[in-house]
Amino acid sequence: MLEAGFWGLVGGLALVLGAVAGVVRDVPTRVIGAVMAFGAGVLISALAFELTSEAFHRGGADAVAAGLAAGALAFFAGDWVIDHRGGNHRKRSGGQQAEGSGTAIALGALMDGIPESVAIGVSLVGGGGVGVAVVAAVFLSNVPESLSAATGMQKAGHSNRYIFGLWTAVMVVSGISALAGYALLGGASGNTIAIIEAFAAGAILTMLADTMMPEAFEHGGSWVGLLTVLGFALSFVISTFE
Repeated sequence: MLEAGFWGLVGGLALVLGAVAGVVRDVPTRVIGAVMAFGAGVLISALAFELTSEAFHRGGADAVAAGLAAGALAFFAGDWVIDHRGGNHRKRSGGQQAEGSGTAIALGALMDGIPESVAIGVSLVGGGGVGVAVVAAVFLSNVPESLSAATGMQKAGHSNRYIFGLWTAVMVVSGISALAGYALLGGASGNTIAIIEAFAAGAILTMLADTMMPEAFEHGGSWVGLLTVLGFALSFVISTFE
């Protein structure tokens, strides 16, 4: 359980590092878009070859279908509420956060990080080691995610204290979520674990399509497609080492 919490914190640490980079350095929006495209490719690969594939082997097609649908709908519903309360620009790099609610932006950032961390915790269920590909995918995708958001928050006039405080809080919640994912599912049936894995995959994929990928394609230019494939391929190679 403690190991799950530790690896959840490692994944969340990337959010803090990305926020530091976004605040300290004036990163061009084109670079942010390119890095976000790479991170999206990494996560998509992990969802396909780790979470969804593992869920299928544990519980079959019905568990995968139920989990994916539930995860996607749950994230969509939560995101819809956050968006309509002023958090719809939380991942943008152009300063659009000035138009929204600070509370909604903070809640949205927390909501975005929970499914990834739960996936890390679940990867430890069954007595094996942590899913290296899942941790690597979360880490590599979290850096551009917070980099873009922190850049936008700074342009919107938020203080460095607010920005670092927010992403530190998300890091802590990431660790707790990974710990809880393992603790609550340690004795669960294979079918239940499969549904939770697919649930996390559905939620993360919905988040990617709603927040990271639009920002990547808006600012990344013509290289976005190739960088997404590069991230996908790297994550796949990592998954073959397990």
